Amino acid sequence: MHKKVAVIGSGFSGISASAYLGKMGYEVHVFEKHDQPGGRARQFKTDSGFTFDMGPSWYWMPDIIENFFNDFGYKSKDFYELVALNPQFEMIFADAKLNVPQSYEELKNVFESLEKGSAKKLDAFMLDAKYKYQVGMQEFVNKPSINWLEYVSPKIAKSALKLDLLSNFRDFVAKYFKNKKLQVLMEFPVIFLGASPKNIPALYSLMNYGGYALGTFYPQGGFYQLVLAMKKIAEENGVKFHFNQNVTEIKVENKRATAIKVNNTELFFDYIVGSSDYHHTETLLEKKYRNYTESYWSSKTFAPSCLIYYIGINQKIPKLKHHTLFFENELDNHIDTIYTNKKWPEKPLFYVCCPSKTDPNVAPKENENLFFLMPLAIGLNDTEETREKYFNLMISRLENLTKVSDLKSKIIYKKSYCVSDFISDYNAYGGNAYGLANTLKQTAVLKPKIINKKVKNLYYTGQLTVPGPGVPPSIISGKIVANQIYKQK
Repeated sequence: MHKKVAVIGSGFSGISASAYLGKMGYEVHVFEKHDQPGGRARQFKTDSGFTFDMGPSWYWMPDIIENFFNDFGYKSKDFYELVALNPQFEMIFADAKLNVPQSYEELKNVFESLEKGSAKKLDAFMLDAKYKYQVGMQEFVNKPSINWLEYVSPKIAKSALKLDLLSNFRDFVAKYFKNKKLQVLMEFPVIFLGASPKNIPALYSLMNYGGYALGTFYPQGGFYQLVLAMKKIAEENGVKFHFNQNVTEIKVENKRATAIKVNNTELFFDYIVGSSDYHHTETLLEKKYRNYTESYWSSKTFAPSCLIYYIGINQKIPKLKHHTLFFENELDNHIDTIYTNKKWPEKPLFYVCCPSKTDPNVAPKENENLFFLMPLAIGLNDTEETREKYFNLMISRLENLTKVSDLKSKIIYKKSYCVSDFISDYNAYGGNAYGLANTLKQTAVLKPKIINKKVKNLYYTGQLTVPGPGVPPSIISGKIVANQIYKQK
């Protein structure tokens, strides 16, 4: 008789864990409180003809995502068309615009135009970043990080100094580039890892390689196509998905999780995987069985929450790119409001995605689909009045860029999403959007454990445990947990 596994939540880590466990021969059931899979990567459609991805919009590290498909004998192209974006994105400064081209050779020309000699320095930076990417994404991220002995190997020991674990990202970038715009461009990818670049290990230059060198992509039909593809693979491996099924309790007997309570019904399983927010999964247990206390969570550094707007516009916006970063204001001032002062920013930075530039099916003909995102501190009070204040700031800066006047009058669909929504929809601690920060003190073994130390058959996966925030790491997290269960059988 097959062992039964319950997976709580159907975000990327939950679907990944379920697919691998199904392939290993387990009877797997995924319980999702919403009416569709994907978690933060859900999608919704409007009566007016718009299709909005609710969360992730940067398809980076395509090779890591491809590894998931390869593990099941597939390629991503078996499920969706992946389009390489050119430019990858546009970055707006107070006095200039900077386009990041798809071609690496063209990117070197952009660097050289801003700082003489920086093209060769970019080569050196990327060579170093590639090494970190290969070691980090092959050696580090696939470890369960239960204890430090996992990291005792000749290869990792040999790599230790080259990985720059003890130097900070800001100083590392400054060694290569003096131009302020180039420094900001190189620092941008680590902002969502959960700390200022001056507090993130230089190891994470691997993000620059995974983005700028490997390219930025878009799956036609939206990021949700990745969710649907992964779900299909899981189902092909026998996984059963149960939607509108809210798990409210994990039952424990004799230090073993025996059952979950779903919509007031007890269901019995041999193993339980919490792919929901780690802190929330713990609240489903009696306090004596939890790995961590409330004071533990309050002491942690979280990656940002954010203010999001989903906007439908009834005309084309000619000068807008697929991805646009509005960095006219000082980066550190905004970062300090997220991680130090924890307040709404006075002069915010933000990002606009316009997928209708690449995909004609996400908006009616001659219309545009816009996604605004402004990173914020967790735990903020987000009244509708405050949300609207910042929306007005963002859309006015979009008008300045595109020279399209009175964009507000052209809005035919508008929906906001912020801290309180992350809490109500995902039970996200403090309304976090991206999980736990990848600071040095919260890396590898220092992250919340994937195993429950008091309950033998309870596991955790997702962006609050190893390897960390982001879509590729979440997919890997599911695989790590599946392998850990398989080892314990």
